[in-house]
Parts: sequence; C-alpha cells; structure tokens
Amino acid sequence: RRRKKGDDDDDDDDDDEAPLRGLLISSHTVLDEAHRSGRVKCSTCGSSRLLYCYTCCCLVGLNPQTVPTVRLPIKIEIIKHPNETDGKSTAVHAKLLAPDDVSIYTYPCIPELDTHTHNVVLVFPGPDSMTVEELADYINKSRRKRAAERSPEEREAKKHKLQETSNDSHTHTSENTQLTQKHTCPVQRVIFIDSTWNQTTKIITDERLQDFPRVELKSRRTCFWRHQRGSPNTYLSTIEAIYYFLKDFHIHCLLREYSGEYDNLLFFYTFLHKLIHTAK
Repeated sequence: RRRKKGDDDDDDDDDDEAPLRGLLISSHTVLDEAHRSGRVKCSTCGSSRLLYCYTCCCLVGLNPQTVPTVRLPIKIEIIKHPNETDGKSTAVHAKLLAPDDVSIYTYPCIPELDTHTHNVVLVFPGPDSMTVEELADYINKSRRKRAAERSPEEREAKKHKLQETSNDSHTHTSENTQLTQKHTCPVQRVIFIDSTWNQTTKIITDERLQDFPRVELKSRRTCFWRHQRGSPNTYLSTIEAIYYFLKDFHIHCLLREYSGEYDNLLFFYTFLHKLIHTAK
C-alpha cells in the first residue's frame, strides 16, 4: 500500500524534514520487519548487511516482490569516485529501485557517451549550469538548430522515419506506447557524480565530460544525515539529486503534472532518515 509520508509516523515540525513530507512512498512495513530481524549475510559476497548489500547492489533479507520498482523516462548513469565509501553512498538506492534504468560506474570507467547527440546532460552545479526549466528551452533550440542544418536528403529521411513511427503507434500496446514516448524524450541519458564534494574535481574535469550541458538543482535542499560540514544545504545526496531532477524533468521537459511517479526512489532513503532521527 502506498502511503503519504507521515501516515503512520509522528508529526514533526522540523523544517529539515519538510521536503520528505507528502511523498507517495510504499509502506515501510517490510523494512521495519527486516530491521527487527537484524543483519543477514549477502548471498553474493558473504558480508553481513542490513536491507541491502551496497557492495553487490542486491537486496538482503528482503523479498524482491515486496520492494517497489520505479520505471524512469530516461537512463541514469552514475559515476562513482573510487574512494567513495560504498556504505555511505545513496547511489545504490537508485540501482535497487530502478534496476532497468540505472547504471553505476567506478571512475575512471565511464559510460560510452556521444557528445553529438545533444541527448546527454550532466547534473553538477557551476557558473555555466542551468536549471531543468532552462534545459527544456536549451534542448528545443538545439533541435531547431540541427533541423535547420540538415540537408534535403536528411530531412526527407527524417520525415519517412516519423511517418513509420506514427504508423507503428496504432498497433502498439499501452506499454509499447509508453516506451515510444520514452524514446522521444528530449533528454535520454543523465549523468550524476557520486562522491564527496572534495573528491569531485578529478571527475568533473575529465575531458570526456566537458562537452555536455550541465544542470544544477538550485532550489532544492538536502535532508541527508551525512551532510558535509561547511557545505551549503543545496548540496544534495546522490539519490536526492536523482529524485529532484526527475521530478523537475517530468514537469518542465515532459510537460506533465507530477503525481508521485518517482517518489519511491526515496523508499530506502526515507526509511533510514526515519530510523536515524528516531534514534537521536
């Protein structure tokens, strides 16, 4: 049963928890039961883990059918710093909850990326970074520019391709239609860097990442319990950044009303947040 955060939790007026209120999160009952049962050995590496193995990216002591799965409109590529402590990272949450749409790479390994497609963006703050709302305008302008630069032959080929897609759509099932819509999203892949802010320089200056437009989530603030001392509260954990990007992308790029489609990406995050704050 999906529930609003707070349905079975004590009300808390702390402003730090405000962003987590009102989320449509699946019931934490299964996590509560697993937590009471204690740690279990990971069947892959043999390490003692609670809820999931952050090394193997797999559930531990949980029936996969009781854990929500989230379908995303785009592919998420996470580049993890080699010195980032796995147990402190929230990147694994995204992989566990959206396994078909999330990939994790350990730097210097990064995904193969085409800098000429204009369909890849990098989420990272900086003077040249734009908001997700500005990204929608940027993508549309890039599309118009590429269309104007096409030769007559390329335009004709594009026209035939669009006609074929339109004809095929009449016979698609509901699921296939969703996949077709997914394929036509203005952005198809989004890169996130998973590291402490002191570790980001080596990755963000990599020449392979320099040509991608950058997006910053300027209006969001973190609820992360491991927030780095001295850094602003707009420095988000990886799972927070993914969630907020997708929410803004849904509204500003897909032009759809947001109805909690990606809230379950915070399934583990909100549970751990509750545990830690209850223990204080």
